[in-house]
Amino acid sequence: MNRFLILLGILQLSLGICADASAEQPNVLFIAIDDLNDWVGCLEGHPQVQTPNIDRLAKRGVSFANAHCQAPICMPSRTSLLTSTYPWQNGVYMIEQDLADAPELKNATTLPQYFRDHGYTTLAAGKIYHRPKHGQHGWDQWGGRTGWNWMGDLVGPEGVSGLPSPSIFDFGPIPVEDSQMNDAQTTQWAIERLGETHDQPFFLAVGLITPHLPLFTPAKYYEMYPLRDVQLPPVLPGDLDDLPPLGRKFTRYFDTTPLSHLNVLRYGVWNKAVASYLACASFTDACVGQLLDALDRSEHADNTVIVLWSDHGFHLGEKMHWEKRSLWEESTRVPLIFAGPGVKSSNQACSRPVGLIDIYPTLVELCDLPANAELQGRSLVPLLSDPAMTWNHPALTTHHPGNHAVRTERWRYIRYANGDEELYDHNNDPNEWHNLAAEPSMTEIKKQLGSHLPTSEAPYAPRLPRQKFTQEFDWSRP
Repeated sequence: MNRFLILLGILQLSLGICADASAEQPNVLFIAIDDLNDWVGCLEGHPQVQTPNIDRLAKRGVSFANAHCQAPICMPSRTSLLTSTYPWQNGVYMIEQDLADAPELKNATTLPQYFRDHGYTTLAAGKIYHRPKHGQHGWDQWGGRTGWNWMGDLVGPEGVSGLPSPSIFDFGPIPVEDSQMNDAQTTQWAIERLGETHDQPFFLAVGLITPHLPLFTPAKYYEMYPLRDVQLPPVLPGDLDDLPPLGRKFTRYFDTTPLSHLNVLRYGVWNKAVASYLACASFTDACVGQLLDALDRSEHADNTVIVLWSDHGFHLGEKMHWEKRSLWEESTRVPLIFAGPGVKSSNQACSRPVGLIDIYPTLVELCDLPANAELQGRSLVPLLSDPAMTWNHPALTTHHPGNHAVRTERWRYIRYANGDEELYDHNNDPNEWHNLAAEPSMTEIKKQLGSHLPTSEAPYAPRLPRQKFTQEFDWSRP
């Protein structure tokens, strides 16, 4: 009997050790934000923006001040992030494509799938994958996703912006409470999951759609930014004069929509658009604050890695361009913040260039999962320990085949499909107003930066029918 009890004690001890090890494996709170550019306080993208909750998250860990998307539009950006492959490798370049149809991704394991395969409970609500039909893909629990059509029905066809027939290109306050907003409902679902006890470590993905168009918020957020005081983004008269032909063409994508720059000026609503975007940033920040508060009061507070990111940036008139779909800083620069277990630095800003493609391998390493050899991104864990360490890896962004931007700490180099070039020195020209590509003294710099561009590119994966709010456009020639 004594021998049996001893053996039983050894077995219980072993099981206890295993249980403790499992309990110590960190959870993940994965906060995805749609279309949020660098207009957050910790990135200083706009002097008036109020985002106290994102800022307090940055103080808890490392904020990447030079983080960039791999594609300046939703579907290819999220495909790149969730598979850790570049658009020029996977063939997904545009909205009217589907990662499930891409031949280059037929054997890819997406980020949530990988965590699920390695013992995590995967939970999600809101926009993570671009297409709603992928909502439940890879999740043990799916909290749903609501679009913004109900808000369009609420304001009617005239909209609230003052633009004619604005449709999705609308902006301004609407008469709703916070709780009626899609993102508030997504946030509440996630808060409930954070309050639960889980038998396994969890991967909780929260997809916040605001500030995606239309830029609607409850009035109280809009009132935070009085129109008489709101500051427009800095612009330079004649800024397009030194752009090459294909670069100038990129600015014309929205010319046939209500959200063309000329239309915004004609109807005198630039201030209102900026105020609406700032209001949306503050509303989303409030959702982030609720998530952080819920985590802090939960049993998971000390054992959860937090990553917050946006899928791409957003223009509000810079270079007479609106929305995304460019290779300039306003389209590519995004918030990216890590905090929690394994993030050894706190209240640190890292200026090294990184990409959203790096999130997948970083989370794998932070959670001590086996490395996935298929990933093209790099783990950022070394920078989470020493944000100032040497890092000789530029960020690369692609918008349709042949159009690429290389971003280092100092330079942005753009080469278009027809060979047109742009070069900007961020040490002296943070607004990218002065294209240096034609200067003979820049030849060697362009050569060095150009060495990072792909030498071959996957063809377009199968295309879907053009969506209602996308324009026919040739991105390969002026």
